[in-house]
Amino acid sequence: MIEVDAYKHRYSFREMYKIFLNMFSSIPLLKRNKREQIIDKDFTERIMLAVTEVNGCAICSYAHTKMALESGFSIEEVESFFAGSDTYIKPEEAMGILFAQSYADNQGNYSDEAYQTLVDYYGEEKSKTILAAARGMMAGNVIGLPMSAISARFKGKKYSNSSFFYEIGMLLAPLLLIPISGIHSLFRRKSS
Repeated sequence: MIEVDAYKHRYSFREMYKIFLNMFSSIPLLKRNKREQIIDKDFTERIMLAVTEVNGCAICSYAHTKMALESGFSIEEVESFFAGSDTYIKPEEAMGILFAQSYADNQGNYSDEAYQTLVDYYGEEKSKTILAAARGMMAGNVIGLPMSAISARFKGKKYSNSSFFYEIGMLLAPLLLIPISGIHSLFRRKSS
């Protein structure tokens, strides 16, 4: 078996749980954004491309490349995101995209100062929506990464920092973690 690139980010079960918990708190914001376009769909897609680029999820990269191209992005624009270039980043979106990249680079964590900078620039409503888009993509990536690794394994290529048991474990864990984190999120919402 040929060894290929390693995971850019290899998540633990604990991190996966936290990412799912944050995703559930973001679902109402993402639904509202879809109805009201607090941030437009192209900005949302750029955030998702940026998060995926940081995490290096092959399956998510493929899916979001297809979505971006279908919504009118040029191939050059999509390729620039995956190359880490800022060539096609709109100046008014740069702060949100940089926040999302930092969020992903820090395994779904951010500082109060970083979020406040976002709020100072976009206001509370847009900032919450930017964070929700990043959280949604993180949830996709945390599942897509082991899917990408096991897909590569079945093609005779192994991620150098992975094992079959890790990949299977991370693919089975959502069966337990998603319902528990969903219930946890409901209780958390009711108590706030």
